[in-house]
Amino acid sequence: MSNHFSAANLHFPGDDTRLELTDLYAFTSADGPAKTALIIDVNPTVRPPIELPPTVITSREFHPAAVYRINIDNDGDALADVALTFTFSELEGGAQTGTAYLATGAQAREPGAVGRVLTSSIPVSFDAIVRPVEAGGILMCAGARSEPFFADIEGALHGFKWTGHDDFAGNDVLSIALEVPYDMLSTGPAFGVWATVSVWRDGTLTQMDRGGNPTINPFVNPDDQKDLYNTRQPADDVANYLEPWSALLIQGGYPPDEAKRAALTMLPDILRYDRAKPAVYPNGRTPVDDVYSYRFAWLSNGKIPPTGLQPHDDLLNEFPYLGLPHA
Repeated sequence: MSNHFSAANLHFPGDDTRLELTDLYAFTSADGPAKTALIIDVNPTVRPPIELPPTVITSREFHPAAVYRINIDNDGDALADVALTFTFSELEGGAQTGTAYLATGAQAREPGAVGRVLTSSIPVSFDAIVRPVEAGGILMCAGARSEPFFADIEGALHGFKWTGHDDFAGNDVLSIALEVPYDMLSTGPAFGVWATVSVWRDGTLTQMDRGGNPTINPFVNPDDQKDLYNTRQPADDVANYLEPWSALLIQGGYPPDEAKRAALTMLPDILRYDRAKPAVYPNGRTPVDDVYSYRFAWLSNGKIPPTGLQPHDDLLNEFPYLGLPHA
């Protein structure tokens, strides 16, 4: 379900929707190739098809003790060379503000909110008004937007007999949208990107969720591995997951040698984007890409057909690209 419900047993990381990373997007800005659009979505209003315990936190805000980060690898070693990090204030009187940090080089690989402070006054929009801020050459905004991900959950849970129902339509997410100058991410056209959500608890920063490619952890890793996966780093993914993911793909109908090659297209779990080519997943990702159908085709060696669902019709053709919130 993209990366919704990415903890074990269709739960949210730490039983807190504010720590749930749902989606990551990377594509060329609508204003032209001089800027790259990057979007991460968190804190979904959609709920999994199970009964959650009453202790689950579903507050409509960014977690004030969380660190939301976009990591850029521009030399192919699966380590961050650029990090754009965001933290948020406590919610007071229905208002919240964000702080943006930019780190490069070795500093980008340090945990926490590190690097140069770009701005400490990003207003979080909980209504339909977009309140963009430009700092350090980056256009950014944060707040509630319409959920762009589309998927047929019931069909996936019942033998891939697609129902035609989009379980995510009409829901919202909290979104951080950026337009970043081309050279700030990489001098060449290609780079890799993944996002993480971490939280400070008792003086310790713990990574709670992460993802580059969509619809990986909820469907590829077994329940007893999901939480561990969320704490790990992409640089270790090939060593940790090439064997089990290849075995899973063999069960899906791949010959053994092809299974390994197919697994390596998703390992390490970093979204690759060559800006010299059109942004269509798996080269980058736009909000209209049918990644749900793509993932099941990948798992089954093409045997599972597309869901037939269409992208949401409230998407925008300009920044911040996601539609107005419903709530």
